Amino acid sequence: MSDSFSFIIRDGHKSDLPACLELDCHYETQHVWRMSFQPDSGERCVTFNTERLPRDMAVEYPISEWRLRLALPATQCFLVAVGRDDPRTLGFLTMRQDFTHRIALVQDVVVSRPFRRRRIGTRLLRVARQWAQERNLNQFMVETQTKNYPGIQFCQRAGLVFCGFNDQYFDNQDIAVFFGQPLR
Repeated sequence: MSDSFSFIIRDGHKSDLPACLELDCHYETQHVWRMSFQPDSGERCVTFNTERLPRDMAVEYPISEWRLRLALPATQCFLVAVGRDDPRTLGFLTMRQDFTHRIALVQDVVVSRPFRRRRIGTRLLRVARQWAQERNLNQFMVETQTKNYPGIQFCQRAGLVFCGFNDQYFDNQDIAVFFGQPLR
């Protein structure tokens, strides 16, 4: 593909769900964040270390139709990236709004494998951040798995900083790590 690849970011619709569910979203990683819990004399110490794996690990990103459907109402955020000249779906972002704490929580940033490294994910994140600012939210956060090292690096390159974890967050009991930044 040429360097002048052009795409647009728009609101997602129910009719976009089938194309989003069909995206090639698997990834490979040579690293993971390994969590260690060390209770020490009444204190609890949790550390995350980047660990190199003995071989590449292939991971299928768990796209969820249910999570996509939850992002459809106007009070939530569902963005889709499509080619400008070729209107196929290139990627999407889902984000929910926590009204109590005024947090925007990005749950999915997915770019189809053939279209990665073209700043599509970065633009999706930028538009989502703007969406959150327009709604006067205070905090912008992204969730990802400890085994999604490419996702962790993406968050860090986007200027987000590690701000927490949940050790049994996902349906498969994977550990979630959260990256965030204030919006004010």
